[in-house]
Amino acid sequence: MSYPSSITREQIAGMPPEAFPGRIVVVDRPEQVQDALADLEAAGLAGFDTETRPNFSKKDHHKVCLIQISTDRVCYLFRLNRLGGVPATLKNFLENGRVTKVGLALLDDFHSLRQLTPLEPDGFIDLQKFVLPFGIQEAGLRKIYAILFNRKISKRAQLSNWETDTLTPSMQHYAALDAWACLRIYQHLTAHP
Repeated sequence: MSYPSSITREQIAGMPPEAFPGRIVVVDRPEQVQDALADLEAAGLAGFDTETRPNFSKKDHHKVCLIQISTDRVCYLFRLNRLGGVPATLKNFLENGRVTKVGLALLDDFHSLRQLTPLEPDGFIDLQKFVLPFGIQEAGLRKIYAILFNRKISKRAQLSNWETDTLTPSMQHYAALDAWACLRIYQHLTAHP
């Protein structure tokens, strides 16, 4: 199958918005972590992303406070700032090569996560490299997704305070959509090479 190599912002602007179709589970208590990970391990394939409170000046430096991991039907939002960092079981999941995890610009995510815990990620696929053999030259999630599905991913919630006491519904949907979109891109390209 042939795909456009690039797309413009103007083309994306006219597309209908995408929405995460599944259930969202906020994981902010240690007793929730194991059940979430058991579900993700059983799936064997998941989309992955992280969020960090934005820096508005050079002296600001915030740590990753959210890891979102999505299957086709559910996205788990692991609130690291509420869990006291990266739980050992979550670290083990990220290092588990038997579960395929699909993300974008993963080196940045790994660098940020290593500021919280020693980490040797395994089982990850970075879409920035994965899409190249399909002729797609774009590196951003929003543009790759638009090329494949003719739908736009809103970035309105990107600059939210991810360390806030409660994640609003719009923040939850934004976070879930980013992780699920990575999974959907991978599934589409592997099914339609």
